[in-house]
Amino acid sequence: MPAFIWKGKNPRNRTVKGEMEAETVDQVRSSLVRRKITPIKVKEKPKDIFENVGFLQPSVKDGDVIIFARQFSTMIDAGLPLLQCLDILHAQQENPTFKKVLKKIKESVESGETFADSLGKFPEIFNELFTNMVAAGEAGGILDVILRRLSAYMEKMAKLKKQVKGAMTYPGITMAVAVIVVGIILVFVIPVFAEMFKDFGAALPAPTMFVVTMSDIVISKIFWIIGGFMVTSFLIRRIYMSEKGRIFMDDMFLRLPVFGMLIRKVAVAKFTRTMGTMMSSGVSILEALDIVGKTAGNKTVEFAISDVKQGISEGRSMADPLLESGVFPSMVCSMIAVGESTGALDTMLGKIADFYDDEVDQAVKNLTDMIEPFMLVFLGVVIGGLVIAMYLPIFKMAAAVG
Repeated sequence: MPAFIWKGKNPRNRTVKGEMEAETVDQVRSSLVRRKITPIKVKEKPKDIFENVGFLQPSVKDGDVIIFARQFSTMIDAGLPLLQCLDILHAQQENPTFKKVLKKIKESVESGETFADSLGKFPEIFNELFTNMVAAGEAGGILDVILRRLSAYMEKMAKLKKQVKGAMTYPGITMAVAVIVVGIILVFVIPVFAEMFKDFGAALPAPTMFVVTMSDIVISKIFWIIGGFMVTSFLIRRIYMSEKGRIFMDDMFLRLPVFGMLIRKVAVAKFTRTMGTMMSSGVSILEALDIVGKTAGNKTVEFAISDVKQGISEGRSMADPLLESGVFPSMVCSMIAVGESTGALDTMLGKIADFYDDEVDQAVKNLTDMIEPFMLVFLGVVIGGLVIAMYLPIFKMAAAVG
């Protein structure tokens, strides 16, 4: 169905405009009149010549899905039919990529498929956790409650992701700046000093000779250095994409002195938050563990969750396999054991997730506070060392003249 852009006057004589799908211009005008809007201009929306070029289209972000879930929950709670909710959300969606997806979901629901199955056709936007919880909500007649829980869950996961990204971004940017500055000094500044020192007629100090030699190597081998860096990055990426390489590197990440503890806390927070949300929404524990394992993001954690699933299917509790994995702290396992024994596992998982959200927040703050002075000292030593090395011959000559 074609889309039309319209402009008109509302009952208060104010100019309003919008977009509407209809078969003809006359249908748009009739629809506007029914809404007490006097049409001024109606024309067919021009087609985007890049609409079929995927990488040129905006991506659907987590924030778009969060807003969608929250608005959908509010409308369902207000008693609006499912198709009408989809129609409203499609009409007001500004992201063109998400708008097309919502249109296809609406058409799928109109054809008789369930809402969860319609969402499942777009796994890159609505993951398995989202679709399974929606399916549970549809089956239990509590879709509004499930969508509200989903939006709250996704907001907390987005916050957690932002905290971790913030912790990793600062040292990464600082190191990149340091490499660029050192590279500029070695390639452009040091050769000027080296040319000047040729006329000294005396042996240069050892630090100066080292810096000049390093500058010569960088200038003569710069393409080899850049190529080596690119090849190394490519190889690391390929290793991480392989099954064995991913297992080895994920295990190594968890064992890192400082970052390992942060990654472990993030894994615990994500596991408990996801499990608690799914179990409180009516998803079975084995199905929830299967989904949580797939979305863990770390192979070591995924294997630990797989062992838990295997243990539960054999009649064991959740706490014992978690403790045996060595990934989850004993305190977490003890709290889960208490939740299992009292029949309030979903509530206990939520409390653990809240606690570890705060733990991650504090860990990120501590990490940033620790890295900041270290990076400043590192930059000062490296760049300051280069500058001092180049000024040593000048100091030596001044002393000799004195």
